[in-house]
Amino acid sequence: MARVSNIVIATLNIIFLVVGLSIIAGGLYVHVKAVSTANTTVATALSRQSLQNVLFILGSIVFIVSLLGLAGSCCRNNFLLVIYLIILILMIIGLLFFTIFVFVVTNERAGQIVSGKGFKEYRLGDYSHWLQNHFVKGKNWDVLRRSLIDAQVCRAFADDSNRKDFFHQKFSPIEVGCCRPPAECGFVQQNATTWMGVKAGREVKNSDCKTWSNEPKQLCYKCNSCKAGFLANIKKQWRNLAVFLICITVFIIVVLSTGCCVKRNNYLDKRCYTRFYYA
Repeated sequence: MARVSNIVIATLNIIFLVVGLSIIAGGLYVHVKAVSTANTTVATALSRQSLQNVLFILGSIVFIVSLLGLAGSCCRNNFLLVIYLIILILMIIGLLFFTIFVFVVTNERAGQIVSGKGFKEYRLGDYSHWLQNHFVKGKNWDVLRRSLIDAQVCRAFADDSNRKDFFHQKFSPIEVGCCRPPAECGFVQQNATTWMGVKAGREVKNSDCKTWSNEPKQLCYKCNSCKAGFLANIKKQWRNLAVFLICITVFIIVVLSTGCCVKRNNYLDKRCYTRFYYA
């Protein structure tokens, strides 16, 4: 029984080892993609870096822990297995807390579909204060905004001169938030990047309506909707990461359960061997 359980835990740790290497490879892929993409902005780089750091840290921990588990199971060393199991428990607790944190800070509305337009508009108030404070407040946003302008993220809007096709295009949240005025402003579209302002006397509560400019280097880059579009990208990446972490946590729980059985079987096997030896 002890030998069988050790084989099982060794197999699981080999899988665990491959998973760790895959996570590290994923982090490297995100890094290489960010470096090799010519139009990568600081905003995109920042969102990718947060994902990249998590992947590197998690992958390294999984890799090291799997090596420890392999050593403990192959050598049938209960001391190493105890350390291994303690680390697994800490990993499960850490992953659960981080996953809950991700869902909490991203647990807001994902945007509202604009009637007849086919795309969503994003509002800054739909996102948690934590996301706002860490990404789109103060000097952080000034740097991100300049990078978006330099990267010409609104060039897709400029290329779409056909208004009918324009509203059926699939634009990113950043493009929707930064490259056009909010629908509630009531602006009349002249072409892809030129909009006629509201008539005098009409009261508009949204401050983005006054912030909008037809100048290519201004547009709605200073608007709250632009910040909301950037946070929508962050939210999507973090939600995908949270789902991935849940899968990893479930797998670690399976490995932990098997590891506990291995430790118990090794202990019983050792007792039987000791009794037989001294009998």
